Amino acid sequence: MKREEKWVVLAKSADFQEIGRTYGVDPVIARIVRNREVIGREALDAYFHPKMSDLYDPILLKDAGKAACILEEKIREQKRIRIIGDYDIDGIFSTYILYHGLCGCGAVVDYTLPHRIDDGYGLSEKLIREAFEAGCDTILTCDNGIAASAEIRLAKELGMTVLVTDHHEVSLQWDGDTATSILPPADALIDPKQPDCTYPFPGICGAVVAWKLIWLLYRNLGREEDAQKYIAYAAFATVGDVMELRGENRTVTSLGLSALQQTDNIGLLALIRQCGLEPAELRAYHIGFVLGPCINATGRLDTAKRALELLLSTDPARASLLAQELVTLNDNRKELTAKGVEQAVELVEAKELWKKQVLVVYLPQCHESLAGIIAGRLRERYYRPTYVLTKAEDCIKGSGRSIPSYHMYEKLSRVGNLLIKFGGHAMAAGLSLAEDRLQAFDEALNVDAGLSIADLTEKICIDVPMPISYISASLIRQLAVLEPCGNGNEKPIFADRGLMARRAFYIGRERKMLKLQLICGNGTMDALYFGDADEFLGYYREKYGDDQVDALLHGRSQDMRFSFIYYPQINEYQGCQALQIVITHFS
Repeated sequence: MKREEKWVVLAKSADFQEIGRTYGVDPVIARIVRNREVIGREALDAYFHPKMSDLYDPILLKDAGKAACILEEKIREQKRIRIIGDYDIDGIFSTYILYHGLCGCGAVVDYTLPHRIDDGYGLSEKLIREAFEAGCDTILTCDNGIAASAEIRLAKELGMTVLVTDHHEVSLQWDGDTATSILPPADALIDPKQPDCTYPFPGICGAVVAWKLIWLLYRNLGREEDAQKYIAYAAFATVGDVMELRGENRTVTSLGLSALQQTDNIGLLALIRQCGLEPAELRAYHIGFVLGPCINATGRLDTAKRALELLLSTDPARASLLAQELVTLNDNRKELTAKGVEQAVELVEAKELWKKQVLVVYLPQCHESLAGIIAGRLRERYYRPTYVLTKAEDCIKGSGRSIPSYHMYEKLSRVGNLLIKFGGHAMAAGLSLAEDRLQAFDEALNVDAGLSIADLTEKICIDVPMPISYISASLIRQLAVLEPCGNGNEKPIFADRGLMARRAFYIGRERKMLKLQLICGNGTMDALYFGDADEFLGYYREKYGDDQVDALLHGRSQDMRFSFIYYPQINEYQGCQALQIVITHFS
């Protein structure tokens, strides 16, 4: 059944002709950029021509200067530093940046990454005591620590210095409708989301926070330019951790992708080629959907230390072997995910959970590392804030994925008394709770959901209502200036209605996709639909009847009319080029 959607045309105003003339682009491109809230000459310059000087000075991060001075002192005194990262892509690249950066300064430094199942997320008492027993003087966290007050208190009691670099939300303690921030007693706390940090762009990932610290340290040591090489890894993490590609994040990603296209990192090169890619062709898409999942798969099904070993590798043969292992792990992850999604959908449908405002789906046998991915797929299918929970050794663990109108971390904070541990941000969260509190957790979330029918109806924002006859090869090539595209700087969305088709037919070995030949002027233009072809045709069978759809499939005359949201492409085949569109939504 086709999920209900609301199509909305963005009607933001600007002098599109003038912007087009100034930056040498079609006014359609100017309109799309305005829809991304890029306003004013300075912002437009940064969007079309990003440069290092557009990035914010790391000293603007609260406690960054203090932490850099402490690290400088620890390096000078040769005190042992232990980096404690996280098992996801952001934690892995944050750890790499800090470890490689500190090694380059002559620091006595090592690292550890928690095991998802054995250790759980972030700092733990076990990791603190291991660092102490190993003779570590200082703990430096990355992509975690902001919510670890008890653990950091233990480290301080043991006489250790603790520096936190993180980007997650600060823990909140609720008293009715009033929330109080809880900050850990670290010697330096770098997190742009802490209440008294005035950093201009708090939406950066953990790897960017880590890089800004190394940048400041290197500046203090008179080697500021040496820190710029880490932008490639900060960009990888920014895309891989699904940060919004706006403002500073887009600049980091744009410049970092250029650096990645010329990388000499032996491990990254091995992974890129193992995935059938070449460095020069890397785009944000490849990080988000090809390379990034391989990095993440290690922390999900094995140990994230394997991915970090790949990044640090200096032996091409070893790097090639590790890259193969990462790709194999990701293939296994895909299979397990597909089974988990199938089980979850069956449960939601059987129990009619989709009638609730918040989905809480308990899959006891599911691998806990896949909960977040499955939650994301359910969120896309049902457009509900979704938690997927699995049975762990002594409790239930899970992950959640949200929708824009539901701040997941704040809602979890309100039911924190039911939880053992939780953390996250507006759109995603992780948690653990006792099994006997599952029902109470489900009920409490739904009582406090506060979502309207409008909130639970996905809004598809159309950039430009554009007849397919307007599409040209020149316009499609100009769309490249919008890259890097991703969360917050999405690929442009066009729409046309009243379209007629001469024929439709299944494509692909399993006949799950569809191609239509749309009437365009005196000829035709191909339209591809990569979703569920049977669902697509089923919608039009209900709308027009079986006879009309069967006529379409056999190339016979019919009276069907189509409204499509799409993006255009150039199809190149055997030296020939043809315009085509990819359908993303239909009506």
